[in-house]
Amino acid sequence: MAVVEVTIVPLGTGSPSISGYVAACHKVLEQSEGISYQLTPMSTIIEGNLERILEVIGQMHEVPFVAGALRVSTTIRIDDRRDKPITMAGKIQSVMEKL
Repeated sequence: MAVVEVTIVPLGTGSPSISGYVAACHKVLEQSEGISYQLTPMSTIIEGNLERILEVIGQMHEVPFVAGALRVSTTIRIDDRRDKPITMAGKIQSVMEKL
């Protein structure tokens, strides 16, 4: 299982606001099976099978283009641990135990 952070930024929209685009991208997540996700103020964290996550991110990347954006910048950060399962909650719990 992987934990992936993604930020999708539409460019060339004529407005500095992107919340509508973020909401539209999250509709893709809501309809996607086999993953968990969490919206944060600056990005979205997705948990699940890496191949499935990358497929969903590809779909999300297209959303701003369909809505009229002329350019889209997508940043992906992947935490893929193979020695033991990881989850969003587990990563936070590990830090909290050390505080």
